[in-house]
Amino acid sequence: QLQLVESGGGLVQPGGSLRLSCAASGFTLDYSAIGWFRQAPGKEREGVSCISSSGGRTNYADSVKGRFTISRDNAKNTVYLQMNSLKPEDTAVYYCAAQTTISDYVCSLRMDGKDYWGKGTLVTVSS
Repeated sequence: QLQLVESGGGLVQPGGSLRLSCAASGFTLDYSAIGWFRQAPGKEREGVSCISSSGGRTNYADSVKGRFTISRDNAKNTVYLQMNSLKPEDTAVYYCAAQTTISDYVCSLRMDGKDYWGKGTLVTVSS
């Protein structure tokens, strides 16, 4: 079964940290750019961060720059999102998505064109 599974969400206080994981099963992530997206209650889904298949290129939404870091371990077929200095407005369901790319140096925060999506993990930032 081809799937992406997110984990690592939970309840954290403002200023705290979490690390999300996106693990693939049934296929390799070696040729896929990976994006993290989030959807807050009552809001549209938005792009948070992405990483190219080589790991050489990353992009971040302005709202998370300097606080979130995306990385990947192709040997473990997993992509991570380290989230520091969390704010209440970071509360959302976080999804990862994979997109096969010809270039190993591109990634996109757009939601279209993704091959696989995970089911999401909930992050709640609250005191």
